[in-house]
Amino acid sequence: MSIIIGIDAGISSTKIIGIENGKRIMTPMSISCNETISSIYGVLGKYLHENSTALADIEHIMLTGVGARSVTSPIHDCPTTFVDEFKANGLGARFDSGMDRIIVVSMGTGTSLVRVDGDEITHIGGIGMGGGTLKGLSQLLLHSSDIEEVNQLAENGYPDSINLIISDISGDDIDNLFGDATASLFGKACHGNFSPNDIAAGLVHMVLETIGSAAVLSQLNGGIKDFVLIGRLTELTSCKYIFPMMERLYNVHFHIPKYAPYCTALGAALSYRYENE
Repeated sequence: MSIIIGIDAGISSTKIIGIENGKRIMTPMSISCNETISSIYGVLGKYLHENSTALADIEHIMLTGVGARSVTSPIHDCPTTFVDEFKANGLGARFDSGMDRIIVVSMGTGTSLVRVDGDEITHIGGIGMGGGTLKGLSQLLLHSSDIEEVNQLAENGYPDSINLIISDISGDDIDNLFGDATASLFGKACHGNFSPNDIAAGLVHMVLETIGSAAVLSQLNGGIKDFVLIGRLTELTSCKYIFPMMERLYNVHFHIPKYAPYCTALGAALSYRYENE
């Protein structure tokens, strides 16, 4: 057995995935990140235990993410290599989506945008909006920074109680703007009656809509219409209807692949074969 391990050491969590014998993707896993080095060793040990795998079966460990640079020696004496995070995003999203001309929208603590055109992978920018924003504002407004709790609240909330939508202004669609499109995020916050659930829904909409709009605007003259969403925010329930709404608005396509929360770790693992070939 030969396993390539990909580890994405992020700010808030450390994610791991393995590729066995160059083909089979092993079930991914993540743990909260309190301290980078201990999280990397901890997630690797847990992963090997859960998969009944021996350390000797690891051929190579590929590290990426902001925390990976603090690792200066081989992990458990296994060959260990650092991979550029943007390259890992591109490789992972390209493989997982099955498309080779895309914009990868990595929704982490902030959001990065990576253009993939065949084998050409280019970081084109990003915005300071992401999971960190959602956690911070949720702590201020809902007294909880637990994303799962906020997601559950949002599932029972009504974002239109807080957001001003086009139909509030016009009573109907305006040209190519649908009536349910957002005119102003939190535009009703000073006037309406709303619950914590509504606030949570409003926050989730604000983060996801801003990310989606920034991604689309980055390609106004770029010609790419397919956007692959990766990162833990893809697990938010609201993704199921916010991005389809934005597809209608912008005439583009948003995709959430199978391993979306772990695509960066997957791309790190894939880069081992990619470099060798």
